[in-house]
Amino acid sequence: MKLVICDASSDLLGATCMPSLDIGVYLVGISSEPQPHFTLFFVYISFEQVPRQTKVVARNRIRSMALPARFADLKAIIAASYPDFEQNVTKAWSEILAELATVTKTINEEGVNYIPQVNFADLGNLPKEDVEKIKRRGSVVIKDIVPDEQAMQWKEDLKEFIKANPSVEGVPANDKQFFQLYWTKPQVQARSHPNLLAATVWLNKLYHTKSSTGSPKLEGVDMNVALTYADRFRIRKPGITWNLHPPHIDGGTIERWEDSHFRRCFDDLFTGNWKAHDPFELEGRLDARSSLYGRPNQSSVFRTFQGWLAMSETAPTQGTLRVFPDVLLSNAYIILRPFFSPNVPVSSEEIYDAKNWKFDISNSEFHGIYPRDGGYAGPNPTPALHPHLRLEETMTSIPKVNPGDAVFWHCDVVHSVEREHTGNGDSAVMYIPAVPLTPQNQAYVERQKACFLEGQRPPDFPKGPAEAGFAGVASVGDVLSKEGLRAMGLVH
Repeated sequence: MKLVICDASSDLLGATCMPSLDIGVYLVGISSEPQPHFTLFFVYISFEQVPRQTKVVARNRIRSMALPARFADLKAIIAASYPDFEQNVTKAWSEILAELATVTKTINEEGVNYIPQVNFADLGNLPKEDVEKIKRRGSVVIKDIVPDEQAMQWKEDLKEFIKANPSVEGVPANDKQFFQLYWTKPQVQARSHPNLLAATVWLNKLYHTKSSTGSPKLEGVDMNVALTYADRFRIRKPGITWNLHPPHIDGGTIERWEDSHFRRCFDDLFTGNWKAHDPFELEGRLDARSSLYGRPNQSSVFRTFQGWLAMSETAPTQGTLRVFPDVLLSNAYIILRPFFSPNVPVSSEEIYDAKNWKFDISNSEFHGIYPRDGGYAGPNPTPALHPHLRLEETMTSIPKVNPGDAVFWHCDVVHSVEREHTGNGDSAVMYIPAVPLTPQNQAYVERQKACFLEGQRPPDFPKGPAEAGFAGVASVGDVLSKEGLRAMGLVH
């Protein structure tokens, strides 16, 4: 029997524990042999010193986490909601595993070349096959959205803001690189830049209703209107290990199964018709409740794509984004995974054979989902919980980007941040997603607008010191365009 302890925000996949731990809440794991079964729970504890080389339990030992018993009932409810559920999803599961065996091999062989790259100036004239490639892979680099010089100047201005306001919150506390700032002038200017807004509109319009492949005609919905979702920025230094962002999906945790509207997004998967699943259908998305528990840092809006704007050169191994570049397959596998259990040890090569998996709704496990901050976090796929994704081979780094380029990834895409930054300069990005006009999104923007005008943190984010007292905070006059004012809810 082994006992392992790690900070609740750290990478559980073999990360090195911190050299010292203060009193606080930690994730504790117990693993048993020979058939590894890993259970996590929260505990309030204090340690004076943990050796720097103490390792969290090995990758193939992280297996499952039991949730409250009501989640076993949820599985039964889902199974009863679709005719011939067991028969249909079992057939689909076998087909999905076979498809993953082929696609993951291709992803591994092609590496960064598997990620689509396009120029901003070409967005209106992309061949259909290029658009379909972006949709299937769920990620894209859009180059030259803003001039290099402008992006680099924004970074310098952010550095000056931090220097002028040394009390700003950030992590790590002794060498801040990820900042709890939302309303600096560079951020407000970047979000309201006409080209950035145009790029997000293009991405929004990739979505459609079942009855239409163009802009949907739904009350209160306009995919041609971009809204602003204020988020933070990072200026990551080289040579520092970053364990904060292992593979995960944002924009809804257990809600993907628990919320009936969100669940509609995956109807084709639950009927076994997985090849018909379309991650770009709007049905379900518009009314989906992605934050049932109000957990901080859990987005409550519908972001068609998450994204960031580069303010520096960043290449693979230099602390960039990594993605699993097949959103259809990752959705199909992750959504159906809680309904199956292996008959062989996770460490066995036989784990990849569909014959060694059985339909099982007897437990409350939703693999990669775990309690946190009064709600739930995840999905956090791991090699042990989701072996067929072959994450250690398929999490693909984004190709080299320059200042002014942007990276976007579909709201269901599995993504992470490289642990190592081997470059010579910083890796600096502003997080700016694509957000369309919907009734739910507009309601959030109205609440967010009040936070902007008062210099407070946006509604979805942790409470903390307001920016109102800082020198150089943005005002309405810093918004760069009419479209930017509309995106922030400042005009209608």
